[in-house]
Order: sequence, then C-alpha cells, then structure tokens
Amino acid sequence: MAFDIDMIKKVYGELSDKVTQARKIVGKPLTLSEKILYSHLWDGIPEKAFTRGKDYVDFAPDRIACQDATAQMALLQFMHAGKPQVAVPTTVHCDHLIQAKVGAKADLKRANETSNEVFDFLESVSNKYGIGFWSPGAGIIHQVVLENYAFPGGMMIGTDSHTVNAGGLGMVAVGVGGADAVDVMAGMAWELKFPKLIGVKLTGKLSGWTAPKDVILKVAGILTVKGGTGAIVEYFGEGAIAMSCTGKGTICNMGAEVGATTSTFGYDESMDRYLRSTGRADVADAANEVKEHLTADPEVYANPENYFDQVIEINLSELEPHLNGPFTPDLATPVSKMKEAAQTNDWPLKVEYGLIGSCTNSSYEDISRAASLAKQVVDKNLKTKSNFTITPGSEQVRYTIERDGFIDTFDKIGATVFANACGPCIGMWDRYGGKSDDMNRNTIVHSFNRNFAKRADGNPNTMAFVGSPELVTAIAIAGRLDFNPLTDKLINEDGEEVMLEEPRGYELPPEGFAVEDAGYVSPAEDGSSVIVKVASDSERLQLLEPFAPWDGKNIMGARLLIKAFGKCTTDHISMAGPWLRFRGHLDNIANNTLIGAINIFNKKTNFVKNQLTGEYAGVPDVQREYKAKGIPTVVVGDHNYGEGSSREHAAMQPRHLGVRVVLVKSFARIHETNLKKQGMLGITFDKEIDYDLIQEDDIFNFIDIESFAPDKQITIELEHADGTKDVIKANHTYNNSQIEWFKAGSALNLIKAENNG
Repeated sequence: MAFDIDMIKKVYGELSDKVTQARKIVGKPLTLSEKILYSHLWDGIPEKAFTRGKDYVDFAPDRIACQDATAQMALLQFMHAGKPQVAVPTTVHCDHLIQAKVGAKADLKRANETSNEVFDFLESVSNKYGIGFWSPGAGIIHQVVLENYAFPGGMMIGTDSHTVNAGGLGMVAVGVGGADAVDVMAGMAWELKFPKLIGVKLTGKLSGWTAPKDVILKVAGILTVKGGTGAIVEYFGEGAIAMSCTGKGTICNMGAEVGATTSTFGYDESMDRYLRSTGRADVADAANEVKEHLTADPEVYANPENYFDQVIEINLSELEPHLNGPFTPDLATPVSKMKEAAQTNDWPLKVEYGLIGSCTNSSYEDISRAASLAKQVVDKNLKTKSNFTITPGSEQVRYTIERDGFIDTFDKIGATVFANACGPCIGMWDRYGGKSDDMNRNTIVHSFNRNFAKRADGNPNTMAFVGSPELVTAIAIAGRLDFNPLTDKLINEDGEEVMLEEPRGYELPPEGFAVEDAGYVSPAEDGSSVIVKVASDSERLQLLEPFAPWDGKNIMGARLLIKAFGKCTTDHISMAGPWLRFRGHLDNIANNTLIGAINIFNKKTNFVKNQLTGEYAGVPDVQREYKAKGIPTVVVGDHNYGEGSSREHAAMQPRHLGVRVVLVKSFARIHETNLKKQGMLGITFDKEIDYDLIQEDDIFNFIDIESFAPDKQITIELEHADGTKDVIKANHTYNNSQIEWFKAGSALNLIKAENNG
C-alpha cells in the first residue's frame, strides 16, 4: 500500500469538480498543468482565471520533500514556527552528505561517522514533528520520491531544484527554498507566479542508442538555461506515451537546467505499470478512476499552439544521442558532430572518468541498459579505457540490480559502485584525495544534470559532458570523447575490430523490485516529548536568530561588495562539495559566500576591494568588516543570477553577513523568491546597459525605498569616486505580501508573529 493513500484519494475525490469549474472559468479546454494548478488552489474551488506569468497565486501542495543539506536550515526555521507537527505529509532524505571516494560500504561508514551529528539531528526533528525519515544509504531523494510518494495529478514542493523529477509520474513538483517549505509545513499557503506553459510534442519513437536523456539534452539546446524560466514544460504525443515512466522522470529532472518551474507528462499506461511495480496498485486503481482529468483535454494536444505559450516539436525517430557541455548544460552537441566540435574547441579527447547514476539517471532501466554494454566488454574481450562509476538511485534499485547480476557485471569490468547518494553529481566526490597538483585540464562524461565549472570534482579545469547512461558507458569503454558508438569500431585485446551492439534493457525488473531494508524510519505518533538537541559549540549546527526588520528608512551610503562578471550560479554564491558540512550552521557556511563569483574589475574570484581600507581580500572577509561597521552593501550581477540549485543558503548567507540589495540584469526564479523570503531587496536594472555604469568604488543611495510598493520602480543614486553621479531605475516583482516580508525582516518573522498572535 502507498504512503498517504487517504490524502491521495481525497485529491482524486475533489478533482472532477475542481477541473470542471476551472474549465468553465478559463473558458476553454485545459492543459494538464492547468488542471493540477487549478485543482490545488489554496481557496479550493476555482473562482477566477489567472494570467500566466503575471498573477501571484496561493496554492496548497499535497506534500513536501527535503534533502539533508537543505533540510537542516528548513527544519531549524520550522522549529521557530511554533507548530507541534507539520501540516502536510513531509519527508527528509539523507543523500547529500555522503562523499564518494572508495565504494559504497566504506563511503557510507565514513559518512555515518563524520556526519552523525547532523543525521541524528534530522532524525530527531523528524521524529518530533511527524516527518518521515529516510536514513543515509536509503537513496537519492528524487528516486525515492518517485518510487514511494509521487502520484499523477498531485502537487508537491521540495527543497531541492530537482524535485521536478516527480513530473515523470504526472505531478506538478517544484523545487523551492526552505522558507517556502516552512510556510507549507506550518499550514500556510505556497505562493507562486502562475506559470507560462511550454508544450513539447514528441513524435516517433526512441530506439537504438537514443534515450530519454537525449530529449532533454535537445530541449536544453533549444531553450538554453533560461528559456524555460517562469514556465511549466508539458510533454505529450505518441513519443511521450511510448516512453517509460522513469524515462519521463529523467526528462523532467533536467528541466531544472532550462530554468523551468517544472515539467510534467500526462497519465498513461507506463505510469500505471510503474505504480504497480513499486507496490502502489492502490494509487494506480484510484488514478484510473479519474484518468481523464490526469492529462490534458483532447483538444489541447490536437491543436497545442492554441493552448501553450510556446510549442516545440521533436521527432524521436530522428533524434541523435547528444553530449552537452562543457561548463553549461545547454551546449548541445549531437554525437555525430562531437569529433568536429572537440577539435574546434580543443577539448581534451581522452576521457578520464565515465560516471552514471544520480537522481537523473539511476533507474533500473538506466542501469540495465548500461549493464548490457558492460557485458559486451567481457564478451568481446575489450578493456574499459576510462575509470567508470555507478551510483544507484535507491536501496531498492541497488538491491534489485545486485540480485539480477548487474553489479557483478560491472565488477568484471573494474567499475566502482558508489553509495546510494548524490556523490559526484553535487561535488561530493574525493576524486583527488586532496592533491591539488593533480587538478589538470581533463575531460569526464557523466549522466548527471549539471556540469558547471568545478561542479563534480572541484577542479575548474575539468570539462564535464552530460549524456545518457548508455552513451556515457560506451564512451568510458572507448576512453575517447569523440567516440561514436553508432559508427565507430573498437580494437579488442586480441587486436580485432569490434563494434558495440545497441544497448538493451528492461523498463521494469522482470522479477519485480525487491529490498531487505529500504531505510525508512516512521515518526512517533506523538512527538511532544522528543527533545531536539543542538550543542552550543557545534560547528555543524546552529540555532537561528531572526533577521532584523527594516527600519523604515531609505538605504543610503551602501557600498559595492562585488560586481559579478558573467554566470553567477548558486554554486558560485554558496559552493557545495566540502561546504555541505556547514549547511546547518549559518555563520560557518557564510565563509563561502560569493567566493566563486568573478569580480569584473580584476577577473579574479574571492578578491574584492575593501572600500574602507583600499585593500583587496576575500569576499566574506570584506563583507564581515562592512557588517561590523554597520555599512549596508550591494551585490551586482548579470543575467539569470542564482541559476542552479534551490539552496536558500545563497540568499541567507549574504543576508546574514549584512548585504541588503542584489541588483542584477535578471534572476533565476527560485533564487529571486529565496531573496524575498529572507527580507532582501532583489531588483533588476530597468535598462540593462546601466550595469556598465557601476564602478568599483561606488556608493549606492536607494532614495525612494520609503515608498516601496508593487509595480513602482526604485530609484538609485550612484556616487562615483570622481565626484560624479548617475541616477538609474530598477524594477522589482514584489507584491504586497512580499513587501511585508521585507518590512518584517523575513517571511519567517511574519510567520512567528502570526503564530504568537
């Protein structure tokens, strides 16, 4: 039986009336995305039609999922909310704090020793507040959610940007910051700007070397990393129906890399099969009773251009395998063009590592197809030329692939199986063992979702390319970036020319899934007597103090902390990797604030001018001196600032250190919301060219914040060191409620005030 089956049946029981009313109000047939959105309104039955990309709407998500790195801060905030239990079903998953180094058993043992304080904290908080807890080694949050909690037509939010993975089971699942999750845990509405809609029509059918991963790699090349911002991507067509449920999840997962709010697919037989295979026949039966409401109305898919803001069509029968990268997930190269592209760009052709798995591609289907290639290494007397690693998505998947002989197959080709955790995908990979001298220019290929500089191994010279698990496996066998398994031959150990046969696998395990201990710990029915302890001298955990409210005055005399050049992702603002150990200690992790951002004035990282002394130092050090002197500061950035992870630390850290304003050309959606939640002023240049006016020694005067109001521009006076001045305008997207967050100092401050009432 499924978790929370009564909640799911309640959603389905109300679905027909809500969809019917929404269709009447909107006045036309509905997409799947609209059906889910309108059926999850905070106020219940729809009463008005919302304008896409403009109206802020309050929603009532069905559930919340948190991973251990972000759960720490989210739950530290929830402890201040004054609630005895979470208001909606919530889970915590320990997957981010397990470093990949030797292999699954040793790495998990080490994680339990080094992070036991954090794991114990998360388990005790979960036990106290009615939260389901998934232990270290249980699996990666998004695969575990797909196997246990996701359901067609549902809405969930999660404190990780790849929460969107659950769209593979027909959900609207959105990555949010911890403060958003805390709102919903505390029984409040979740606010989101009503998304625009992008329709992707999939015709034809995948075959041979082409995989679901290639669909999203192609889409990323079309939309770029910001082309999906503010939109839900809805996939449909014969190609979508023919695809496996976990393949759909892969596509939705990487939708985060095009900036999409989320991605989703309509309910079909592949979802029914997956639900039943993962022990949720009760959900499948309930879904089948309302299945007409779990996909778009027929008219929508027949004439998509009338219902979506943008339509993309991809013929899967003609789609080539792709490799995307390096340094950005939207640089898409068909495998047939890689040889030319690599030569043109001087990319190192030798592949040092091939890595498969992660939350994006760790299903039974993915691993079985990769194993079919690994078997050919033995059968054809080949030798794997690159280091090769596998990261299973869950203990259920790992146990099942071991039972079915796949791990033994990988062992025979010298592969390493890492723990059921994020590992290299998020930078939790001890590739070099602390030897910085080994960090040379090199190439790796992986089936993960992100490939920003330093993302996987901390080496800025590592060029990471993203592909399907089967293509990554083939390239690892060949050891060359320019290897095309569709056309190229390999020389085996006997000197013979051989070709790899097309990968083959199973959508679902023929003998069913199996597991001895999935790693789930249910919470106490009454957690009132559970004590959550945080040591006062802990370097890993720190109880939070509320941010100071706005004093009601204009922000005057603010200094420039850094003017960031080019791409500035959440990895640049708050790095992951070894810094994950401090995710529950705001002051300690603040020491990595913006250390990855490039200072436009000297093109260096973590080297900015202290305007009080005229000397250059690290960003956090300079900012701490400004804070000690009570001087407000400003961060200036380029396009899509805050792209990447949902981590709210990228907003909380600058706020904690005293940064008041982030002024950029444009924001990534989640980061903009996170800044608002933490009482920051996140604004955009009215004229992008004004970015060029900002000089290193500038003083910023925000002369009309006292009249801060929705849709009202903000005026900024720039005082330059030579005595001249410029006056520029900035725009913002704050509504009245969000302005109240700013005034209160944070959204959490308002929640506390309301609960203390």
